[in-house]
This record gives sequence, C-alpha cells and structure tokens, in this order.
Amino acid sequence: MRITYPSIDKLLSRVDSRYSLSVLAAKRAHELEAGDPPTLDHFKCDKAVGKALEEIAAGKVTVDPAHAEVNLED
Repeated sequence: MRITYPSIDKLLSRVDSRYSLSVLAAKRAHELEAGDPPTLDHFKCDKAVGKALEEIAAGKVTVDPAHAEVNLED
C-alpha cells in the first residue's frame, strides 16, 4: 500500500519517525472506530486509518512522548 494523501513528507514533519507515525495512526484509527469524534470536518479518505493520517497531517493529533498517548489538539 502506498500513501498518496496526505504525503509521507508532510506526515513525517509532524512526527519523529515512521514507527511513531504508524503507531499514532493505528491508535487514532482504533479510537475513531470506537466512536471518538473526529477532529476534522471533512475527510478525503473513507477508512479510519486514512482519516487518522489526515488528522495527523493537519496537526490535530500528536504524540505525547512522556506518556506515549494520542493527544488531540484544540
């Protein structure tokens, strides 16, 4: 699978590694699937992982290195 949107360069500018990106996207996708409200009004992607990546690219979801948890930015 290739990521075309959002671009990998934009995503990696938001996190420090591909590993962190994949963990963050997976955690956020699980949250979205569990019913957590999205942080964006519109998405290009239909699947939870794509939506999570869009939120990360927009700077709405970040990693808290002290707790290794997903943080939602206001």
